Amino acid sequence: MVVSMLLLIVELPEATNIKDKRKVISGMKSKLQRKFRLSCAEVDLQDSLGFAEMGAAIVSNSRVFGEKVLNEAVTFVEDSFPVNIHEAQIHSEVYE
Repeated sequence: MVVSMLLLIVELPEATNIKDKRKVISGMKSKLQRKFRLSCAEVDLQDSLGFAEMGAAIVSNSRVFGEKVLNEAVTFVEDSFPVNIHEAQIHSEVYE
C-alpha cells in the first residue's frame, strides 16, 4: 500500500475577508475530492486571511500513480482558482 501526500500553501490575493477565503477553500476542497478522489482538508493557517495550508492524500498501490495524481491536482488548483501557490510538497510512504 502506498500513501501519497500533498502539502499545499496558497496565497489568496483576492480575499478581503474570512468569508471570501472560506468560499475559495471550500470550493477547492470539494473539487479536489470529486475530481481526483483525494482526502483533503485545510490543515493550518486558518486564522490567516491571505494564506491557507491544505493537505491532501491518496491511497494506491503505486508511488508513481499517487504522485502523478497529486501533480495533476496542483496544476488543477493553479489553473482553476484565484490563488498563488507558494509551496507544494509531494511525498509518498510505502507500507508493506
